[in-house]
Amino acid sequence: MPRKILVTSALPYANGSIHLGHLVEYIQTDIWVRFQKMLGNTCYYVCADDTHGTPVMLRAEKEGITPEELIDRVWHEHKADFDGFHVTFDHYGSTNSAETKEFAQAIYRNLKAADLIEVRSVEQFYDPVKNMFLPDRFIKGECPKCHAKDQYGDNCEACGTTYAPTELINPYSAVSGAQPERRNSDHYFFKLSDLRCQEFLRKWTRSDTLQSEASNKMQEWLGSESENKLSDWDISRDAPYFGFEIPDAPGKYFYVWLDAPVGYMGSFKQFCNANNINFDDYWKQGSDAELYHFIGKDILYFHALFWPAMLQHAGFRTPTKLFAHGFLTVNGEKMSKSRGTFITADSYLKQGLNPEYLRYYYAAKLNGTMEDLDLSLEDFVAKVNSDLIGKYVNIASRTAGFITKHFGGALMEMPESVHPIYDQSSVIALSNEETDRADINPQSVNKLDATRDEDHLINNPQKLLHEFQSASPALAGIYENRDFAKALRLIMRLADIANKFVNEEKPWELSKLGIQPEKLHFACSLSINLVRILTIYLKPVLPKLAVQVESFLNVTPLQWSDALHTLPGGHTINPYQHLMTRVDQKQIDAMIEANKQTLEPATDTHSPARHAEAQQHAIAPIAETISIDEFSKVDLRVAKIVNAEHVEGAEKLLKLTLDIGEAQPRTVFAGIKSAYDPEKLKGRMTVMVANLAPRKMKFGLSEGMVLAASGDAPGLFILSLDDGAQPGMRIK
Repeated sequence: MPRKILVTSALPYANGSIHLGHLVEYIQTDIWVRFQKMLGNTCYYVCADDTHGTPVMLRAEKEGITPEELIDRVWHEHKADFDGFHVTFDHYGSTNSAETKEFAQAIYRNLKAADLIEVRSVEQFYDPVKNMFLPDRFIKGECPKCHAKDQYGDNCEACGTTYAPTELINPYSAVSGAQPERRNSDHYFFKLSDLRCQEFLRKWTRSDTLQSEASNKMQEWLGSESENKLSDWDISRDAPYFGFEIPDAPGKYFYVWLDAPVGYMGSFKQFCNANNINFDDYWKQGSDAELYHFIGKDILYFHALFWPAMLQHAGFRTPTKLFAHGFLTVNGEKMSKSRGTFITADSYLKQGLNPEYLRYYYAAKLNGTMEDLDLSLEDFVAKVNSDLIGKYVNIASRTAGFITKHFGGALMEMPESVHPIYDQSSVIALSNEETDRADINPQSVNKLDATRDEDHLINNPQKLLHEFQSASPALAGIYENRDFAKALRLIMRLADIANKFVNEEKPWELSKLGIQPEKLHFACSLSINLVRILTIYLKPVLPKLAVQVESFLNVTPLQWSDALHTLPGGHTINPYQHLMTRVDQKQIDAMIEANKQTLEPATDTHSPARHAEAQQHAIAPIAETISIDEFSKVDLRVAKIVNAEHVEGAEKLLKLTLDIGEAQPRTVFAGIKSAYDPEKLKGRMTVMVANLAPRKMKFGLSEGMVLAASGDAPGLFILSLDDGAQPGMRIK
């Protein structure tokens, strides 16, 4: 029976751009979900932007917009980045939703009814400059345990210890830099130290819900049976705060980490409402559905202790498993702005780099553990070019043309398909060392040396085809356990065998001689069938390339079970077109340069990011001085954007229709397509140069120029005006 599965990834915070470090998690999750769907399982993948908290509130204040406007803009930026890397959510929502609010309040009320909520007067830090209580993440100081400097007020990123902000040594406000004052305020606590929570978590964290290394870490935090190391969790914050108000507690708001994971439920509820799905089938206690959270190991504490305890004692089901991954380094070091290795998703795509290159490289590094992984840019170029171009694509490019040229695109009948079995004749290419590390049933993977019988395979097409088909169950087990690195090693070993077969048959010579057409037809037809099977195995990793191959093969979308069958004799393929180009080192160099930013002492700490590092931008030097007379020659006018639309065939342009108070609106072509959704620009007031000479372009006449700010870092920002400005007003 098909399984019912709900999958989530950690929610990206609405206060920073998606970078390549974030993408490790979303690509890992997307590969696993695509694999499950290829098996025929019902598998839903939901996520959302994490939108609440002081960082969002202060950033919006600084930009002169509402928090709602900020999170809407960032939502579209994040969604575009995910779409660009083929991360396909069934629903991507926002924690600032009615559904998330409903579940957060329901969980709170149920915990309160279970006597797991307590109100206490708390001494906390107050910023006398900003006149606000400081959230934990806006207080920094020295860790009271390991004495690491500049640690946040809730937990140490160096040693993992959690503590109260008042325990920090030499604290300071991350908002103003001032020394904070201590003041009292009533706070609401989830009684995590309650014996019921302790007993539940000891059992839950020792089950197979966690990876072994994660479970060990949880036991360290929980302590022995005689200890009670968990502290009660402060779940409230004082106004001003952007978030959900606690029921019956005016001026008190849920701490962002309480409603952030509830966003999984809120996003899925929206999906259920739109698709007539029963929410309780997946979230009610006793549900037979599977629930998986993919997260980074830095937020394991919240997901493995606070979150399951909340769910269990509020009447909801707990996760089936948590899958935690490690951090990303680039060229063996922490991501760095100064070296250009703090790379945003957007800047990768803007260099014209195929997103599936990165999907493949990450998959080749991910093994289902919490180990950190390194993006070596030199190895990235070499591996993509060697594996995808030199091995996989190479098979089709060397054989498909002969099918079209000599046989009208029709394939020959293949040997009778046999059901895959695991016997001593199978030579799935795993070394003994790799097999011993397998976390699937060892009987599912052959331990024979792969090179011993390779020649026998190449000279026996039926066994060769059988070998490719026999890999299906083993690969399924490996994908299931998220050991994508092992899966790709096996797949590329099969690709090596296929290339050796092509080298042995030499279809280019058979075609030239023209004396053995049946041998040519068979060799090329078998090669195309092997490409098809390899494509099935690679499809979770390379979904767009798989679609191209499906079009070339003239087949419906490939499913996992299709590997057990061949294309029928007489099936017609389409003419082969190039599937992939090699990675150019110049693209990598340009990407690094585009991401280099000047690191200067931070003077504005209003927006320390929780999930994304705060962006800093180099400032261009001031231009030469001009006179007031020279400036007055530029006629700047208030312009209302009456309409905005894409320009067919233009990569960078949007067509704007601008009202500047004249009888007829003007048309301006602006190079801001990368930064703005045209629908979001309609009705907006901005500034244009009204007396710029019209410019004739291939798309039409541009009658002016809108003004926008930009810097060395990616991003364009058109100017906005205060309320009251009217179209046609002169700016002076």
